[in-house]
Amino acid sequence: MSAVDADRLPSAADFLATNRGGGLYTMAVSQRLGAWSAVFAHRRGYAPTTLTLGNLVLGLAAAAVVIAGQGRVSSVLIGLVATLLWQFAYALDCGDGQLARVTGRTSAAGKRIDILCDVALQIALVAAVATVAARHTPEPPVWLTAAFAGTWLVNIVTSLLQQGETAQSLIASGSPVIQVIKLIRDYGAVVLGIGLVIAFVPQWAIWGMVAFSLINGVFLLVSIVATAQASSRTT
Repeated sequence: MSAVDADRLPSAADFLATNRGGGLYTMAVSQRLGAWSAVFAHRRGYAPTTLTLGNLVLGLAAAAVVIAGQGRVSSVLIGLVATLLWQFAYALDCGDGQLARVTGRTSAAGKRIDILCDVALQIALVAAVATVAARHTPEPPVWLTAAFAGTWLVNIVTSLLQQGETAQSLIASGSPVIQVIKLIRDYGAVVLGIGLVIAFVPQWAIWGMVAFSLINGVFLLVSIVATAQASSRTT
């Protein structure tokens, strides 16, 4: 157990203090909910992997609700249910790392299962969004679906690159304006937006795919250029 546990049970603040950061929405909402999920899990003796698998189950359930409900259930109900499931799933994703660090139960296997679950969830989410777009857009271009799926994975890759001693942010400024701009790549905010689009304006799903593909495509290209320049200065 950690030094915190030697005298008392860790509080939500103790767990939150170990979070690995994130965007404005993630820090304000997801990491805090994650801290409370870590408190709940810790007091019941659950391992961090329990939260990781809970994230997987809830995330897959959200995608299944969206895909299976098309044309059968009100889009408002589908979108709101999916939004809640995706938000709680992401909170558990934030909480598993906090729980592992506070209790000293970090491991290579735990990191691997976290990454594998994230990949599975992203595939399911992309499939859900593409399903909504296909229902509300006559013959959506195949290339757009492929571009959306590919650029969506940029989030996973860049989040992995942000770990460790060499982690760097492309835009390091912490000003309020920059933090608001960064919401377009804040996972918690993005899945909130996706859920609300599915609920209230599902016909916009195709344009969401376009916007997301452009934003992450540009981010990827700029990151490649910036990293290449940094690499050339050190070699």
